[in-house]
Amino acid sequence: MRALEEQGYTSPTPIQLQAIPAVLEGRDLLAAAQTGTGKTAGFTLPLLQRISLIDFARSNARAKIRVLILTPTRELAAQVEESVRVYGKYLDVKSMVMFGGVNINPQKEKLNRRVDILVATPGRLLDHIGQKTIDLSGIDTLVLDEADRMLDMGFIRDIRRILPLLPSDRQNLLFSATFSDEIKTLAAGILNDPVHIEVARRNAPAELVTQVVHPVDREKKRQLLEKLIRDGKWEQVLVFARTKHGANRLAEQLDKNGISALPIHGNKSQSARERALSEFKAGRLRVLVATDIAARGIDIDALPHVVNYELPNTPEDYVHRIGRTGRAGSEGEAVSLVCVDELKLLADIEKLMKRKLESVVIPGFEPDPNAKPEPLRKAREPRPPRAGMPRKPGAPAGNKPKAGGNTAGRSKPANGNSNNNQGNKPAAPKPAAGRPDNGHQRPRRPASPH
Repeated sequence: MRALEEQGYTSPTPIQLQAIPAVLEGRDLLAAAQTGTGKTAGFTLPLLQRISLIDFARSNARAKIRVLILTPTRELAAQVEESVRVYGKYLDVKSMVMFGGVNINPQKEKLNRRVDILVATPGRLLDHIGQKTIDLSGIDTLVLDEADRMLDMGFIRDIRRILPLLPSDRQNLLFSATFSDEIKTLAAGILNDPVHIEVARRNAPAELVTQVVHPVDREKKRQLLEKLIRDGKWEQVLVFARTKHGANRLAEQLDKNGISALPIHGNKSQSARERALSEFKAGRLRVLVATDIAARGIDIDALPHVVNYELPNTPEDYVHRIGRTGRAGSEGEAVSLVCVDELKLLADIEKLMKRKLESVVIPGFEPDPNAKPEPLRKAREPRPPRAGMPRKPGAPAGNKPKAGGNTAGRSKPANGNSNNNQGNKPAAPKPAAGRPDNGHQRPRRPASPH
């Protein structure tokens, strides 16, 4: 309570009101809440409370890990573990974060000491499992955070490999921004008589976010973005691009024109990502240009502006994007620059949210009524094999996960493989320039925007 008071917390959010008692009772949980509603505290606070009651003085000095929290991205993993440390400031609870893209040896050293709560991305956790540097036999609570993004990024095979390595008698908490049919299918294979919590209507954007669409020709988007930033005197703007290459190019052009900007995406080194994010949070960087995957876990208090420089390929990602603003009771603005190529994507977003977004044409940027749509570029970048597991030329790249079905059942073999090897794709002819967000090979997904 002293730690929460220092953070200025006075009353729980709706998701916390419902989740905290259920977690304290040891119940399994299936919880859906918009981003920015406090769901991280909804599970970290009761888990800290339960662990704090353990008398570590009487237990083995090498006490086993009690809580495993899986997240889809490095940024989200770091954010969750930071919350654990902040809330547990005055408790004898040890936490650790592990993700790919960084040296694995310091993580091995930390695992030689006591770790009570482990926050990890699936790929790096599997690296440690493969090298036998981690013991998961003491896990009594598993948390899947941002489970919808886990599915989107093709992590179901990894989760399926991890589950059989955990004690079967454990508490399971599944948190998601949406209750999609796929999430319900996943939950059915993991959760035991769960408490269901949904604090907002399905796929609802944050109510405090003002949303507006500016129709504009694709060739004039950057100029319009610069005008909005300068005329509105925007000092902190999170801009979404569809591809890593597009994020690089836009950030470079903005910076060249006197608007400080840096990109953040999976091909950037972890140090570059952390530097860009820290500069942005500190207010020394005006614009952060992000892809959808990298933006998960970006938690900035009172972020005033989010710009969809390009609309996402799936309408659910729009909800996640604009959820970066309007957090923790503060107001925010979400602006979308929409060209003729993206009108179908805009219609899908409006259909999902069951509302028409306000459309405002900026004088001087009126779109050409005779413009013809062009196919949207969908980046597909080859992924490197997992560290220590080189792939032979022409070797299969791995089974692609099947959509739907109870893919998370514990009856699957520990390595996550099935007997059906159809659909294997040949390895990419040349390696990727960087590593994906969790530092390991992921199953290929068709038409991925990242």
